[in-house]
Amino acid sequence: MKNLLIIMLISTSSAFAQVQTLEPTIGAEYDFSKERIQKFNTPEAFSDCEKIYDKMDGWANYDKLSDDDKKLLSYCDEIKSDVWDIIGDGCSWYCGLKKTNLSSTSFLDSSSNYTYEPINAFDFNYQTAWVEGVDGYGIGESLTYEFSPEQPRITKIIIANGYIKSRNSYVSNSRAKQLKLYLNNELYAILNLQDVYAEQSFLVSAIGNANRADEQALQSAPKWELKFEITEVYKGAKFEDTAITEIYFDGIDVH
Repeated sequence: MKNLLIIMLISTSSAFAQVQTLEPTIGAEYDFSKERIQKFNTPEAFSDCEKIYDKMDGWANYDKLSDDDKKLLSYCDEIKSDVWDIIGDGCSWYCGLKKTNLSSTSFLDSSSNYTYEPINAFDFNYQTAWVEGVDGYGIGESLTYEFSPEQPRITKIIIANGYIKSRNSYVSNSRAKQLKLYLNNELYAILNLQDVYAEQSFLVSAIGNANRADEQALQSAPKWELKFEITEVYKGAKFEDTAITEIYFDGIDVH
């Protein structure tokens, strides 16, 4: 009996050891200033950008640009037609997107011109956000993404944390500080988020169905899902409600 108990403890410890705690890679700071919105993708902006492209001689030299040149580049984007676009029209992991369902344990009621439903966290738009709808800071509330079996595998999770349509919205509302990530209802990882007005990304081992040689078998495999549960928050200066603007993905099996 004593030996059995030791074996059980070792097995339990091994299971907990497999749960990763992941720290984010921080991307560029968001800029939704009136100046950038007004200038984004105007003919003048494209003209300025073409001059900077010539000066750069390749994106590898981006870091050598002056701050002014980098600012001018932010006013134009050959892939995104709108300043609020997250993905744009270029080829990406989403070229292989299959049917995806999104649900949440709660969401805030709509108000005037704004909605806060879970689909807002999967609409590729920086202006909208999912906002949990319970009293308090939303600890224990979650978003769940359900993927079809043939969905390309995920190797990166990118989170636009908080209500980022403006700096004021970001600071006023609560933001996730930590998320538990579940794969098919099994705890997979702990995601620690920083309180920064910028994109945060997490690299993961390929998530999804790996056996892709038999298309028929792949399509008949079970669906799989990722659930993101709020466990800690950065408190908002004005509202308790916790917001997540977008959770999106990158990966393999697309081309």
